[in-house]
Amino acid sequence: MPAYGWLTAAMVPEATLRSWLERHWRLGGAQLSHHGGGMNSETWFVDRDGRRWVLKSVAPTAVAQFTGGLAIADRLQGAGVPAGAPVPTVDGRTVVTAGGRPLALLTWVPGVALTGEGRVEQRVIGSTLGRVHRALATVRVRDAERFHWVDPTAGHLGVRDWVRPAVTAAVRDLDELAPETLSWGLLHTDPAPEAFRWDRTAGVCGVIDWSVALTGPLLYDLASAVMYVGGPDRGGELVEAYLRGGALDRAEVDRGLRPMLRFRWAVQADYFARRIVADDRTGIDGPAENDKGLADARRRLVASGPGDEGWA
Repeated sequence: MPAYGWLTAAMVPEATLRSWLERHWRLGGAQLSHHGGGMNSETWFVDRDGRRWVLKSVAPTAVAQFTGGLAIADRLQGAGVPAGAPVPTVDGRTVVTAGGRPLALLTWVPGVALTGEGRVEQRVIGSTLGRVHRALATVRVRDAERFHWVDPTAGHLGVRDWVRPAVTAAVRDLDELAPETLSWGLLHTDPAPEAFRWDRTAGVCGVIDWSVALTGPLLYDLASAVMYVGGPDRGGELVEAYLRGGALDRAEVDRGLRPMLRFRWAVQADYFARRIVADDRTGIDGPAENDKGLADARRRLVASGPGDEGWA
Protein backbone atom coordinates (compact mmCIF):
# COMPACT_ATOMS: atom_id res chain seq x y z
CA MET A 1 0.00 0.00 0.00
CA PRO A 2 1.35 3.45 -0.80
CA ALA A 3 2.53 5.70 2.02
CA TYR A 4 -0.41 7.77 3.19
CA GLY A 5 -0.22 10.75 5.51
CA TRP A 6 -0.67 10.17 9.21
CA LEU A 7 -3.74 11.37 11.10
CA THR A 8 -1.83 12.64 14.10
CA ALA A 9 -3.94 15.72 14.86
CA ALA A 10 -7.17 15.76 16.84
CA MET A 11 -10.33 14.61 15.12
CA VAL A 12 -12.40 17.26 13.33
CA PRO A 13 -14.92 18.66 15.87
CA GLU A 14 -18.49 17.45 15.41
CA ALA A 15 -19.79 21.01 15.23
CA THR A 16 -17.50 21.69 12.27
CA LEU A 17 -18.66 18.54 10.51
CA ARG A 18 -22.32 19.46 10.99
CA SER A 19 -21.68 22.94 9.66
CA TRP A 20 -19.91 21.56 6.58
CA LEU A 21 -22.68 19.02 5.94
CA GLU A 22 -25.21 21.86 5.86
CA ARG A 23 -23.03 24.26 3.91
CA HIS A 24 -21.67 21.92 1.25
CA TRP A 25 -24.27 19.13 0.93
CA ARG A 26 -27.46 20.69 2.31
CA LEU A 27 -27.71 17.98 4.95
CA GLY A 28 -28.57 20.10 7.95
CA GLY A 29 -30.15 18.19 10.81
CA ALA A 30 -28.64 14.86 9.79
CA GLN A 31 -27.73 12.34 12.47
CA LEU A 32 -23.95 12.04 12.73
CA SER A 33 -22.20 9.10 14.40
CA HIS A 34 -18.49 8.39 14.54
CA HIS A 35 -17.75 5.07 12.86
CA GLY A 36 -14.06 5.02 13.70
CA GLY A 37 -11.13 4.96 11.42
CA GLY A 38 -9.07 2.77 9.27
CA MET A 39 -5.33 3.05 9.55
CA ASN A 40 -5.32 6.07 7.28
CA SER A 41 -8.67 7.80 7.79
CA GLU A 42 -11.58 8.71 10.04
CA THR A 43 -15.21 8.07 9.08
CA TRP A 44 -18.68 8.99 10.27
CA PHE A 45 -22.13 7.71 9.36
CA VAL A 46 -24.54 10.41 8.19
CA ASP A 47 -28.26 9.55 8.36
CA ARG A 48 -31.26 11.60 7.31
CA ASP A 49 -34.74 10.81 6.00
CA GLY A 50 -34.05 7.08 5.78
CA ARG A 51 -30.84 7.49 3.78
CA ARG A 52 -27.23 6.96 4.80
CA TRP A 53 -23.90 8.34 3.63
CA VAL A 54 -20.33 8.09 4.88
CA LEU A 55 -18.29 11.16 5.73
CA LYS A 56 -14.57 10.49 5.37
CA SER A 57 -11.52 12.49 6.42
CA VAL A 58 -7.85 11.84 5.64
CA ALA A 59 -4.54 13.51 6.50
CA PRO A 60 -3.85 16.85 4.79
CA THR A 61 -0.81 15.37 3.04
CA ALA A 62 -3.01 12.70 1.44
CA VAL A 63 -5.43 15.02 -0.36
CA ALA A 64 -4.12 14.22 -3.86
CA GLN A 65 -4.31 10.47 -3.21
CA PHE A 66 -7.77 10.86 -1.69
CA THR A 67 -9.04 12.82 -4.69
CA GLY A 68 -7.62 10.26 -7.10
CA GLY A 69 -9.22 7.37 -5.27
CA LEU A 70 -12.58 9.13 -5.29
CA ALA A 71 -12.29 9.63 -9.05
CA ILE A 72 -11.90 5.86 -9.47
CA ALA A 73 -14.87 5.16 -7.19
CA ASP A 74 -16.98 7.55 -9.23
CA ARG A 75 -16.07 5.90 -12.53
CA LEU A 76 -16.54 2.43 -11.10
CA GLN A 77 -19.96 3.21 -9.70
CA GLY A 78 -20.91 4.62 -13.09
CA ALA A 79 -19.98 1.25 -14.56
CA GLY A 80 -22.41 -0.53 -12.23
CA VAL A 81 -20.13 -1.56 -9.36
CA PRO A 82 -21.13 0.01 -6.01
CA ALA A 83 -17.95 1.73 -4.86
CA GLY A 84 -18.75 4.51 -2.40
CA ALA A 85 -18.62 7.24 -5.03
CA PRO A 86 -18.29 10.82 -3.79
CA VAL A 87 -21.38 13.00 -3.51
CA PRO A 88 -20.65 16.37 -5.16
CA THR A 89 -20.98 19.50 -3.06
CA VAL A 90 -23.47 22.17 -4.06
CA ASP A 91 -20.71 23.81 -6.10
CA GLY A 92 -19.57 20.55 -7.72
CA ARG A 93 -16.51 19.63 -5.65
CA THR A 94 -15.73 16.14 -4.36
CA VAL A 95 -13.39 17.21 -1.53
CA VAL A 96 -13.60 20.14 0.90
CA THR A 97 -11.41 21.09 3.86
CA ALA A 98 -12.73 21.02 7.43
CA GLY A 99 -10.51 21.76 10.41
CA GLY A 100 -7.51 21.52 8.11
CA ARG A 101 -8.51 18.04 6.92
CA PRO A 102 -9.72 16.91 3.48
CA LEU A 103 -13.32 15.75 3.77
CA ALA A 104 -15.67 13.97 1.37
CA LEU A 105 -19.22 12.64 1.54
CA LEU A 106 -19.49 9.15 0.07
CA THR A 107 -22.40 7.14 -1.24
CA TRP A 108 -23.41 4.35 1.12
CA VAL A 109 -22.72 0.85 -0.20
CA PRO A 110 -25.32 -1.56 1.21
CA GLY A 111 -24.50 -5.07 2.32
CA VAL A 112 -22.25 -6.81 4.83
CA ALA A 113 -18.47 -6.79 4.88
CA LEU A 114 -17.03 -10.14 3.83
CA THR A 115 -14.53 -12.09 5.92
CA GLY A 116 -12.90 -14.22 3.24
CA GLU A 117 -13.93 -17.38 5.08
CA GLY A 118 -15.31 -20.24 3.02
CA ARG A 119 -15.57 -21.00 -0.66
CA VAL A 120 -18.61 -18.87 -1.36
CA GLU A 121 -17.05 -15.68 -0.04
CA GLN A 122 -13.79 -16.38 -1.84
CA ARG A 123 -15.68 -16.77 -5.10
CA VAL A 124 -17.50 -13.49 -4.52
CA ILE A 125 -14.23 -11.68 -3.79
CA GLY A 126 -12.45 -13.17 -6.79
CA SER A 127 -15.25 -12.55 -9.27
CA THR A 128 -15.86 -9.02 -7.97
CA LEU A 129 -12.18 -8.10 -8.17
CA GLY A 130 -12.12 -9.37 -11.74
CA ARG A 131 -15.20 -7.32 -12.56
CA VAL A 132 -13.54 -4.23 -11.08
CA HIS A 133 -10.40 -4.71 -13.15
CA ARG A 134 -12.41 -5.16 -16.33
CA ALA A 135 -14.52 -2.08 -15.61
CA LEU A 136 -11.40 0.02 -15.07
CA ALA A 137 -9.51 -1.34 -18.08
CA THR A 138 -10.09 1.78 -20.18
CA VAL A 139 -10.31 4.30 -17.35
CA ARG A 140 -7.57 6.89 -16.95
CA VAL A 141 -7.21 9.15 -13.92
CA ARG A 142 -5.17 12.32 -14.15
CA ASP A 143 -1.90 12.29 -12.19
CA ALA A 144 -2.33 8.67 -11.11
CA GLU A 145 0.67 7.30 -9.24
CA ARG A 146 2.65 4.40 -10.66
CA PHE A 147 3.70 1.12 -9.08
CA HIS A 148 5.77 0.69 -7.02
CA TRP A 149 6.76 2.83 -4.03
CA VAL A 150 8.93 0.51 -1.89
CA ASP A 151 12.47 1.87 -1.44
CA PRO A 152 14.85 -0.73 0.08
CA THR A 153 17.19 2.10 1.16
CA ALA A 154 14.52 3.95 3.17
CA GLY A 155 15.55 4.82 6.70
CA HIS A 156 12.51 3.32 8.43
CA LEU A 157 13.48 -0.16 7.20
CA GLY A 158 16.21 -0.14 9.84
CA VAL A 159 13.57 -0.52 12.55
CA ARG A 160 14.50 -4.23 12.93
CA ASP A 161 17.60 -6.07 11.73
CA TRP A 162 15.65 -8.38 9.42
CA VAL A 163 13.43 -5.83 7.68
CA ARG A 164 15.77 -4.26 5.13
CA PRO A 165 17.32 -7.57 3.90
CA ALA A 166 13.90 -9.19 3.57
CA VAL A 167 12.37 -6.25 1.73
CA THR A 168 15.42 -5.95 -0.53
CA ALA A 169 15.17 -9.65 -1.47
CA ALA A 170 11.45 -9.36 -2.25
CA VAL A 171 12.01 -6.29 -4.44
CA ARG A 172 14.81 -8.13 -6.25
CA ASP A 173 12.47 -11.07 -6.92
CA LEU A 174 9.87 -8.65 -8.23
CA ASP A 175 12.43 -7.07 -10.56
CA GLU A 176 13.29 -10.53 -11.89
CA LEU A 177 9.61 -11.08 -12.61
CA ALA A 178 9.78 -7.94 -14.80
CA PRO A 179 6.60 -6.10 -13.76
CA GLU A 180 6.60 -4.16 -17.02
CA THR A 181 5.75 -7.41 -18.84
CA LEU A 182 2.56 -7.90 -16.80
CA SER A 183 -0.95 -6.60 -17.46
CA TRP A 184 -1.41 -3.15 -15.93
CA GLY A 185 -4.39 -1.05 -14.90
CA LEU A 186 -5.82 1.00 -12.07
CA LEU A 187 -5.55 -0.82 -8.75
CA HIS A 188 -7.48 -0.90 -5.50
CA THR A 189 -4.12 -1.55 -3.73
CA ASP A 190 -5.61 -3.12 -0.59
CA PRO A 191 -8.56 -5.41 -1.42
CA ALA A 192 -9.01 -6.92 2.03
CA PRO A 193 -12.21 -8.96 2.52
CA GLU A 194 -13.86 -6.16 4.49
CA ALA A 195 -13.54 -3.85 1.47
CA PHE A 196 -16.07 -6.11 -0.29
CA ARG A 197 -19.68 -5.47 0.73
CA TRP A 198 -22.09 -8.22 -0.28
CA ASP A 199 -25.76 -7.33 -0.65
CA ARG A 200 -27.30 -10.79 -0.62
CA THR A 201 -30.79 -9.50 -1.31
CA ALA A 202 -29.74 -7.74 -4.50
CA GLY A 203 -27.06 -10.30 -5.35
CA VAL A 204 -24.51 -7.50 -5.80
CA CYS A 205 -21.07 -7.02 -4.27
CA GLY A 206 -19.55 -3.57 -3.97
CA VAL A 207 -15.98 -2.53 -3.23
CA ILE A 208 -15.14 0.39 -0.94
CA ASP A 209 -12.02 2.14 0.39
CA TRP A 210 -10.66 3.68 -2.81
CA SER A 211 -7.82 5.62 -1.23
CA VAL A 212 -5.50 6.37 -4.14
CA ALA A 213 -5.32 6.37 -7.93
CA LEU A 214 -2.44 4.05 -8.73
CA THR A 215 -1.58 2.22 -11.93
CA GLY A 216 0.24 -1.08 -11.65
CA PRO A 217 0.15 -4.81 -12.38
CA LEU A 218 -3.33 -6.24 -11.86
CA LEU A 219 -1.54 -9.17 -10.28
CA TYR A 220 -0.70 -6.94 -7.31
CA ASP A 221 -4.39 -6.65 -6.39
CA LEU A 222 -4.92 -10.37 -6.88
CA ALA A 223 -1.90 -11.18 -4.71
CA SER A 224 -3.21 -8.82 -2.03
CA ALA A 225 -6.61 -10.51 -2.02
CA VAL A 226 -4.95 -13.93 -1.84
CA MET A 227 -2.72 -12.77 1.02
CA TYR A 228 -5.74 -11.82 3.10
CA VAL A 229 -7.38 -15.24 2.76
CA GLY A 230 -4.26 -17.16 3.77
CA GLY A 231 -2.10 -17.46 0.66
CA PRO A 232 -2.30 -19.40 -2.62
CA ASP A 233 -2.70 -22.77 -0.93
CA ARG A 234 -5.89 -21.54 0.74
CA GLY A 235 -7.07 -19.04 -1.85
CA GLY A 236 -7.64 -21.35 -4.80
CA GLU A 237 -11.36 -20.62 -5.06
CA LEU A 238 -10.66 -16.88 -5.12
CA VAL A 239 -8.06 -17.22 -7.87
CA GLU A 240 -10.26 -19.47 -10.00
CA ALA A 241 -13.23 -17.10 -9.69
CA TYR A 242 -10.99 -14.20 -10.70
CA LEU A 243 -9.61 -16.09 -13.70
CA ARG A 244 -13.09 -16.91 -14.96
CA GLY A 245 -13.64 -13.19 -15.47
CA GLY A 246 -10.82 -12.95 -17.99
CA ALA A 247 -8.98 -9.91 -16.59
CA LEU A 248 -5.77 -11.99 -16.53
CA ASP A 249 -4.90 -15.31 -18.10
CA ARG A 250 -3.75 -18.36 -16.19
CA ALA A 251 -0.22 -18.25 -17.59
CA GLU A 252 0.39 -14.78 -16.13
CA VAL A 253 -1.04 -15.77 -12.76
CA ASP A 254 0.97 -19.00 -12.65
CA ARG A 255 4.15 -17.12 -13.51
CA GLY A 256 3.77 -14.19 -11.20
CA LEU A 257 1.45 -14.82 -8.26
CA ARG A 258 3.99 -16.16 -5.76
CA PRO A 259 6.74 -13.56 -6.33
CA MET A 260 4.10 -10.83 -6.32
CA LEU A 261 2.69 -12.22 -3.09
CA ARG A 262 6.14 -12.13 -1.54
CA PHE A 263 6.44 -8.50 -2.63
CA ARG A 264 3.03 -7.85 -1.08
CA TRP A 265 4.36 -9.07 2.25
CA ALA A 266 7.33 -6.75 1.77
CA VAL A 267 4.83 -3.91 1.31
CA GLN A 268 3.29 -4.95 4.61
CA ALA A 269 6.70 -4.84 6.29
CA ASP A 270 7.46 -1.45 4.76
CA TYR A 271 4.11 -0.06 5.87
CA PHE A 272 4.31 -1.17 9.49
CA ALA A 273 7.99 -0.26 9.79
CA ARG A 274 7.08 3.25 8.71
CA ARG A 275 4.23 3.41 11.25
CA ILE A 276 6.45 2.14 14.08
CA VAL A 277 9.19 4.69 13.39
CA ALA A 278 6.62 7.51 13.18
CA ASP A 279 4.74 6.13 16.22
CA ASP A 280 1.58 6.40 14.15
CA ARG A 281 -1.40 4.83 15.92
CA THR A 282 -4.18 5.88 13.57
CA GLY A 283 -6.93 3.26 13.56
CA ILE A 284 -5.40 1.08 16.29
CA ASP A 285 -5.59 0.83 20.08
CA GLY A 286 -1.86 0.90 20.72
CA PRO A 287 1.65 0.31 19.36
CA ALA A 288 1.38 -3.46 19.86
CA GLU A 289 -0.85 -3.66 16.78
CA ASN A 290 1.84 -2.10 14.60
CA ASP A 291 4.35 -4.56 16.07
CA LYS A 292 2.00 -7.44 15.24
CA GLY A 293 1.62 -6.26 11.64
CA LEU A 294 5.39 -6.23 11.25
CA ALA A 295 5.74 -9.63 12.93
CA ASP A 296 3.16 -11.13 10.57
CA ALA A 297 5.21 -9.91 7.62
CA ARG A 298 8.37 -11.36 9.15
CA ARG A 299 6.84 -14.82 9.43
CA ARG A 300 6.11 -14.82 5.70
CA LEU A 301 9.29 -13.14 4.49
CA VAL A 302 11.95 -14.68 6.72
CA ALA A 303 10.70 -18.06 7.92
CA SER A 304 10.28 -19.38 4.39
CA GLY A 305 10.99 -18.33 0.84
CA PRO A 306 9.43 -18.46 -2.61
CA GLY A 307 11.02 -21.81 -3.38
CA ASP A 308 9.15 -23.47 -0.53
CA GLU A 309 5.93 -25.07 -1.76
CA GLY A 310 4.31 -24.33 1.57
CA TRP A 311 5.07 -20.62 1.29
CA ALA A 312 1.99 -18.43 1.47
